[in-house]
Amino acid sequence: MRVFLGFLIALSLVLVLSPDASAQYFGRNKVQYDRFKFDILPTQHFDLYFYQETETAAQDAARMADRWYERHSTVFAHDLTARRPLIFYANSADFQQTNVISGSIGQGTGGVTEGLKQRVVMPFTGMYSETDHVLGHELVHSYQYDLALSTPSGIQLQRLPLWLIEGMAEYLSIGSHDPHTAMWVRDALVRDDLPTIDDLSTGRYFPYRFGHAYMAYIGGTYGDGAVPELYKLAGRVGLEEGIPLVTGMTPDSLSQDWIRTIRKAYGPLVENRTSLQDAGRHVLSAEKGTGDVNISPALSPDGRYVAFLSTKDLFSINLYVADARSGDIVQRLRSSTRNAHFDAIRFINSAGTWSPDGRRFAFIAFSKGDNELAIWNVETGKIERRVAVENVPSLAQPAWSPDGESIAFSGMDGGISDLYLIHLESGRVRQLTNDRYGDLQPAWSPDGTTLAFVSDRNPNGTDFSTLQF
Repeated sequence: MRVFLGFLIALSLVLVLSPDASAQYFGRNKVQYDRFKFDILPTQHFDLYFYQETETAAQDAARMADRWYERHSTVFAHDLTARRPLIFYANSADFQQTNVISGSIGQGTGGVTEGLKQRVVMPFTGMYSETDHVLGHELVHSYQYDLALSTPSGIQLQRLPLWLIEGMAEYLSIGSHDPHTAMWVRDALVRDDLPTIDDLSTGRYFPYRFGHAYMAYIGGTYGDGAVPELYKLAGRVGLEEGIPLVTGMTPDSLSQDWIRTIRKAYGPLVENRTSLQDAGRHVLSAEKGTGDVNISPALSPDGRYVAFLSTKDLFSINLYVADARSGDIVQRLRSSTRNAHFDAIRFINSAGTWSPDGRRFAFIAFSKGDNELAIWNVETGKIERRVAVENVPSLAQPAWSPDGESIAFSGMDGGISDLYLIHLESGRVRQLTNDRYGDLQPAWSPDGTTLAFVSDRNPNGTDFSTLQF
């Protein structure tokens, strides 16, 4: 799904509190490769902006938006004071070109709620459940702004910590149970680092996940209405005074009760589990000269090397190859910030893939507003081939076939994700699936006759499916 949902609240606060200053910089310093011709799809409560190739996905998003309106209006006990614009882009590459807000948008931004005109701006994710989640999250922000600007007694957004703002948006869009949040909380429990409310305000803890965990606790204990009520009261009198008014407990007592609840719920699940240190060998870390973030590892076919993305370069995510035993870096892609072939490496929701002989590595890059497949010769350290797929501007999760002749990948066209196969010698692209389901993360069977992939075609949730060749 993404790493960060929403946008930095500080930017939105600037748009609310200082519109004249922010307007001076509107749309600057952003490269735009495409001109998008938007149409408007009116819903009962919103005006949804889309371009023609996303019409099918836009119609589905329109129904999602009106459903969220009914849910949020009920829990907030408030109707939006005007129709709000919802601006949808076909994919994340298009979304990064938006001029609705100033400044660049990183790959980790799943959506933006801009405060001045309360416009929600986001890309289709290729998975309807995730698009619905992001839309619901951003519309919570729309209600937060609307209340702040329309409430006579005044809600001062600067009084509210980021974890409350984002945690509330997460809770009201995904509910109390989320595997992603549970993963973060269990990890904090194992490390004996469960944060108090005061700890959350230090900025050391991820506000989305731990904010969600606290809001889920408050909503589950005191009812869903307690969450927006805390927002309103804390925005008027401050968090320290607002918490006792809603819960009857001091922030310290509430923190300790939350920690006890987490220990009781998750303690039995992590007890007697194999520790990380005992489960494997530490190969890559900042202490060994790599960056603070090392992600998307891909082991070479012979197990000798591991390709990974790292923040070792000061200003960008870059691609490295390390010895799988020692962790020593043996190859490095020429810096993506100075590479004439592409603008950046796609590192959110995508990893690379080795050729069967271990001599080449394929990954997804951003180039002139779209994604393309880049093939890196690991021996020479140079990009030897780039492949753009016509009418499929967004690519992810390539998987090299066992015979070395093809690469499967997930691609998005018109906001809907499907699986594709490119034959490397001829360059011919074959679309393997063609439906409204999200199809992601293809993986080959050893004999090359079957592709396993993740899909939401199971009515009960995301599941694995297979394709036979």
